[in-house]
Amino acid sequence: MTGAESIVRVCANKNTGNYKLPDVDNVKGGALAAASCVPKTSVLSKNFIKQGFGPAFFVSETLMATASDLRRIALDLPGTAEAPHVDRTAFRVKRIYATLAEDGLTANLKFTPDEQAFKTMLAPQIFSAIENGWGRQGWTTLELAAASEADLKAALEMAHAHALPVPRSR
Repeated sequence: MTGAESIVRVCANKNTGNYKLPDVDNVKGGALAAASCVPKTSVLSKNFIKQGFGPAFFVSETLMATASDLRRIALDLPGTAEAPHVDRTAFRVKRIYATLAEDGLTANLKFTPDEQAFKTMLAPQIFSAIENGWGRQGWTTLELAAASEADLKAALEMAHAHALPVPRSR
């Protein structure tokens, strides 16, 4: 199962009417954060009620991206090499397009300034502009814990496209 997949859990017990989460220890090594059921005012599933279950509540939980996800996705992109860069790990093709912090909690990605403005406006909990000259050039911090694997993959693909060598015309 990848981090981009959502896990849907039903918070209803047919026999007792208690609302609790089922056991999720087998999902991605038990790495899911504990969550509680949503209140009874949430969306009801008529099919579950017809089948004898109590009200069904759906809790969608997307797994967070990790440093190993970033490394795997980046190295799967064509021509990418990994190398140390100051106190970070850099991913490059012709130019560096992403760096991973030593603690594995954040990554810096190279977008165009327009892409950076869009990403930071669309998902400020995931993306933030670096506050210096690098940030004005489009370098953007990505919080891995706030991002899904799909968010991470899309961002890396976008940054990777800018790092590809430009074909010379003759």
